[in-house]
Amino acid sequence: MKYKLEWVHKLKSNEKVKCNSEWASAETAVQLGEELERSGKAIDLYFYDEKGTSWILKEMKKLLTEIEEEPQEITVYFDGGFHKETNQAGLGAVIFFQQGKKKYRIRANELFDEMDTNNEAEYAAFYFALNILEDLGVQHQSCEFKGDSQVVLKQLEGEWPCYEENLNRWLDRIEEKIKQLGIYPKYTAIPRNDNKEADKLATQALEGKNIFAKTIIL
Repeated sequence: MKYKLEWVHKLKSNEKVKCNSEWASAETAVQLGEELERSGKAIDLYFYDEKGTSWILKEMKKLLTEIEEEPQEITVYFDGGFHKETNQAGLGAVIFFQQGKKKYRIRANELFDEMDTNNEAEYAAFYFALNILEDLGVQHQSCEFKGDSQVVLKQLEGEWPCYEENLNRWLDRIEEKIKQLGIYPKYTAIPRNDNKEADKLATQALEGKNIFAKTIIL
């Protein structure tokens, strides 16, 4: 989750100016808040998260302690591959996140039977990634989802209608899972060339190669 600060800055002339910051991580936001408080020039200092919830500095410090070991700064790449001859799908997901002071990457895939279309495989891959986030204990976090299926991302955003019954079922499952986890999603369409890792994982699943790897990023 990202946070921004709003405060009133008191000038030497006693004139007051309302200020606000850019979005930042909880740790950075608290650090800025502490510096503003020490300056003695900031009054009415509040923090806001991406859902509009407000916090004072004391509450933010407590929150920072509570979430220190929870996954943060989450970015998910997903892709689905489809074999029309076998009606099988390969699901690939690459997840980047920070936990404590360390950054991690998860690479995972799965073979899924009884698929009808490539779009359905993309939806299944998205849901597969959500299940991994659930296993990680992700709760009430902002997450950016990146994929090369503009259809899936636009339908998830609600910008494009979905008329196919089987895809609507996937949409319902995904929206329910996002609601259950309290995730604040951001959807970003990327070129296929920028989604090579998730695509490779999907292909490897179709080839019978099962992968789940969690590594520290140096």
